[in-house]
Parts: sequence; structure tokens; C-alpha cells
Amino acid sequence: MADQGFPGQHTTTTTMTATSTSIQPELRYDPLYLRTLPGMLKVAQIALNFLGFLSIAISGSAGNSRTSFFDSISGFAFWFSGFLLAFYLFHVIEKFYKIPWLKIELGFCALWTVFYLIASTMVAGLTSYSAALGVAAFFGFCAMVVYGYDAWLKYQGVISGQLAQGERHVSKTTSTVTSPAY
Repeated sequence: MADQGFPGQHTTTTTMTATSTSIQPELRYDPLYLRTLPGMLKVAQIALNFLGFLSIAISGSAGNSRTSFFDSISGFAFWFSGFLLAFYLFHVIEKFYKIPWLKIELGFCALWTVFYLIASTMVAGLTSYSAALGVAAFFGFCAMVVYGYDAWLKYQGVISGQLAQGERHVSKTTSTVTSPAY
């Protein structure tokens, strides 16, 4: 009679995960990045930052603290997004793939979504003084949406373990072993 405290069989399942990263560390110009969704988002961000900055400049209210805040937000975002676009176009991001680029971009995009919400709301309150301020607020709200969508894409990339540029392949192998019953 078999002992009731022990099972007749035992099953062991082993899962092995292998990750391989393939990058090309040399710098090169790749205009095809502009046709990808992240590339188009970067171009849209740069354009909206510039148009918002320009709208504030032509409004005649550039000395106001609210418009100065908007100018600071759009100016910094213009240059930061511009440098990131250049880094992606010339594969600097891929060369230095160990830097957590997606996390840096996630933080920047999330922060700038909030900053643009605040700055655009403040400038929208001044629309009665100049129509250009209303236009700036519109571009600011559009930039907020674009940065928010980009932040969401970066978040998806971070949780799935993607690289900012280059490829990471993950393969899983599962084996199951069942011991015989005695």
C-alpha cells in the first residue's frame, strides 16, 4: 500500500530565458528613422515647440511671467527633442545602448506633458489680450498630447524590456520532466 503523504509522481518544469542584443555600434546617418512612429513624434514635438515659442514671441506679451514660463518650457523642449532626434538619426542612442534612454525619455515626456498642461492653461487665460496667445495655447495643448502619447509608448517599451534603438531578442525554452511512479 502506498504512503498517503507522498505523491506517486513528481513533475519538474524548467524555463530558460535567453536574451540576445544586436546593435551596430558605428555612427551612421539613417533618414529612415523619420518614417517611424517615434521619429514622426519627435518631428511633431519639435515643430509644436517652435510654433508655440514663435506665437508667444509675436504676441507682444513676452515679458509676462506666464508667457515666460511657456517660452522656457517650449524652448528647452525644442532643444532637448532636437538633440534626441539627431542622436537617433546618427545612431548615437544605439552606440551607447547601455544608457537607459527609454527611461530618460519616459521621464522627460511625462514631465513635459504636465509642464505643457500647466503652461498652456496659464497662457490660455491670457487669450483676451492677444489672439497669438490663444494660438500658443493651442500649440501647447497639442504638444502636451504628443508628449503624453510618446510617454505612453516609452512606458510600454520600458515594461517590455525594449532597447531605444537596436534589437533585443528574447527566447524562452520550457522543458518538463516527470519522474516515474514507484
